Amino acid sequence: MARGFESKDVEFQQSEATRPKETRPALTAEDREIETRRRTLELALASTRAQLAVSSNRDHRRMLDEAIRALEDQLQNLRG
Repeated sequence: MARGFESKDVEFQQSEATRPKETRPALTAEDREIETRRRTLELALASTRAQLAVSSNRDHRRMLDEAIRALEDQLQNLRG
């Protein structure tokens, strides 16, 4: 007789509970802050690039280009 889905799910959960977990070293407060800043810059960069892709105004495109360069510089300095 075939086992039901719930039975297989319970078996999977039990096997996962006994499996050794991968542990990463805890991040320091400074590392967390840097990671948060990096993510923020990457999101801002993606957003600005998306705006540039649809912009048709020459002055607006120039401003977006400058913003992209500034964000890329900040991101590069963060990785430093």
